[in-house]
Amino acid sequence: MEMTALGAQTHARLMQVSTATLTTALFKRGLRNIYLQGPQRLRSGRNMVGLAYTLRYIPAREDLDVIESFADRENAQRKGVEECPDGAVFVIDSRGDATAASAGCILATRLQQLGCAGIVTDGGFRDTPEIAQLEMPAYHSRPSAPTNLTKHHAVAVNDPIACGGVSVFPGDVIVGDNEGVVCIPRHMADEVAEEAIEMTSFEDFVMEEVQKGASTFGLYPPTDPATQGKYSAWRQANGR
Repeated sequence: MEMTALGAQTHARLMQVSTATLTTALFKRGLRNIYLQGPQRLRSGRNMVGLAYTLRYIPAREDLDVIESFADRENAQRKGVEECPDGAVFVIDSRGDATAASAGCILATRLQQLGCAGIVTDGGFRDTPEIAQLEMPAYHSRPSAPTNLTKHHAVAVNDPIACGGVSVFPGDVIVGDNEGVVCIPRHMADEVAEEAIEMTSFEDFVMEEVQKGASTFGLYPPTDPATQGKYSAWRQANGR
């Protein structure tokens, strides 16, 4: 599937909003199952934003998944890593099985060197202390030392997958923050990003009011007519 590039403005907006805000914006559009269950960030930092580039595992089979299989240039795991586009998020379907590694530090480092925006699995990584030191964001369920060959057989690159109970299609927009990861259908990304920026601005205003002692009644949601006037003045004062 061809991936449609993400515009600079949408990318910049998604770098500034939370996955919590994005889930609400998507819920307004009828999407309920877009937050990946399980993957957690190895080290906190700036948002991860990029188009999904996928790898799918099925259960390993002993006659196929041997150490020698890594020498095969058609090995889907290694091929996927080497062909991952600059700026993409490498998303791995490990069937929620973290009893063997989805990848390790060498492959993660290679992805970083290729310009990958991040790596996500609903399984586990090995070499997690080293992966945590990379600049590239990484999300997994828990550490897992055994090689992927003991449990996983890589079968498909850049096909639709399931990750964390969510359908992820190549080219979907993947956003991660320090809380988790959201998958946004590409055709919704621009309008969702715009709304999320507006929601973030309003919630920043609300937080300041609550910290000053204001009640949430009439403020959040803004059912009190006076709230909108206060918010407009706040935006002007804060350049928002």
